[in-house]
Amino acid sequence: MSIFFMFGKYTKESAREISAERTKRAVEVINRLGGEVKSMYSLLGEHDLIFIVDLPDMKNALKVSVALNQLTGINFSTSPVVNVDEFDKMINELKEM
Repeated sequence: MSIFFMFGKYTKESAREISAERTKRAVEVINRLGGEVKSMYSLLGEHDLIFIVDLPDMKNALKVSVALNQLTGINFSTSPVVNVDEFDKMINELKEM
């Protein structure tokens, strides 16, 4: 499994439909596609939402991003992430080459 950050931006239409029920359905979609929501936050600034999700792979991340857009009308930008400890190990491996 891999962690992905999903940055969401409301459209006028999707903002009108904000509800706890829609959020619940979004989590269900993520679960059905093999993922697990680690956390979800509302933001101020460039993005309106961030979902931190654990997904099997990039293919499932793409499916989740499209499925959530179809369900909610929210536009998502999805990015894979690596924790800093793992990143440091990767860089050390480069130095050993």
